[in-house]
Formats: sequence, C-alpha cells, structure tokens
Amino acid sequence: QVQLVESGGDSVQTGGALRLSCAASGYSFRGKCVAWFRQAPGKGREGVAVIGAGSGKIDYDDSVQGRFTISQDTAKNIVWLQMNTLKPEDSAMYYCAATALCSSFYWRREAQYPYWGQGTRVTVSS
Repeated sequence: QVQLVESGGDSVQTGGALRLSCAASGYSFRGKCVAWFRQAPGKGREGVAVIGAGSGKIDYDDSVQGRFTISQDTAKNIVWLQMNTLKPEDSAMYYCAATALCSSFYWRREAQYPYWGQGTRVTVSS
C-alpha cells in the first residue's frame, strides 16, 4: 500500500522559513515525479513545485520562484520543500503528490497524480 506522509508544517511569522518533508512508504520516489501543491482556505489547490517532471526537470510556480526549493533524498525516499522568506499568502495546507511520469509542461494537472498525502498546514502571520 502506497502512503505519502507530509510533515514540517507550522506557524511562522512573515519572513520566516520552514522545511516540509514528504516521505513515502510502499513506493520509491526514484525516477518518479513528485510535486507539492497547496490549498488556502476558500481557494482551489495550486501546484507549487515539482521534481522529476519530464526528464528530471524541477519547476516552480512563479509565486514561489526564488523563495522555495524542492529537493530529493533518494536514499531516504523523501522529497523536501524548503520555504524561505515566507509571506502571509503562502498560508495553506500543503500536499505532496506522486506519479510515475508527469509532463514538464502540465505537471500542475492534479488528475495525473494517483498518490497524495494528507497534507501539512503552514500558517504565516504578518
């Protein structure tokens, strides 16, 4: 049984930093596409970052480019999301999702991800 578990969410002040982790059991992230999505209250879910899209591509949403970094520890089977210079608009539930292969152009399409975690909450106060 595949299980993705996110952790690292917390409440921080504007300008703070957090590192989220997504750990998998029953599934290897090696060679797969793993993405972070987020959903703020009353809003739709949006793609934040992806690793492994296309042929190993890393991509970010414009709203987090330069502040967030996605990385992978293949030995530990964990994908990290380092979030720096956090803003109140980054407040959301953050989810990781995984699939065997995802498009480098359409990695935000949620339907292509069969595996999702339960989410971890990030709150950024001003």
